[in-house]
Amino acid sequence: MLISAAPRRRFVAVAAVLGWFGLSVQLYLILGTRWEIGASLLGGLMSFFSFFTVLTNTLVAVVLTCELTSRESAARRWFLQPSVSSGIAVSIAVVGLAYSLLLRHLWHPEGWQLLADELLHDILPLLFLFYWWCCVPKGTLRLAHIGLWVIYPLVYFAYVLLRGHVLSAYPYPFIDVSALGYPQVFLNAGGILVGFVVIALLIVGLDRWRSTLR
Repeated sequence: MLISAAPRRRFVAVAAVLGWFGLSVQLYLILGTRWEIGASLLGGLMSFFSFFTVLTNTLVAVVLTCELTSRESAARRWFLQPSVSSGIAVSIAVVGLAYSLLLRHLWHPEGWQLLADELLHDILPLLFLFYWWCCVPKGTLRLAHIGLWVIYPLVYFAYVLLRGHVLSAYPYPFIDVSALGYPQVFLNAGGILVGFVVIALLIVGLDRWRSTLR
């Protein structure tokens, strides 16, 4: 741990509030747009949770909230396991990098949408990686954990392909089968998966390095 208890708690509290706030703003914007055009709000909720960004930031906010709570529970113990928090750190790093490299140039959000984008794609990834570095116990990660961590993006990819096949709607342009075709989509997803594994290897390496220093 690099920061003492009181500053740590204040940092985690601010990060958790920003996480839930960013998610709330994004949900409000999606549901507000659906309301204006008379579309189903349930469909808007399903669309909200179809984004890897939203799912991963929700996991980030849950971990930070669990860090703040003192009441013991099975869920709290599970989310605060170094292997679980580290896997989420890998995923949120992928969120930030993928957005900057693949999506940022495609649109120019303004107002509340800009705020939500900055929180979910830039600020929260940095805050959670700082939390991982300073607050998550080190020395327990193994290469085998990477095999468990990749289950999350693989299941997500299978879900969005199935959802896209049924609804003809894809959350991200680089996995839009209707526009790109399956070969290109699988190639794009494979590239992102390689990036995921590289970041995971870096996290495991940093975990071991920190543990040897201590």
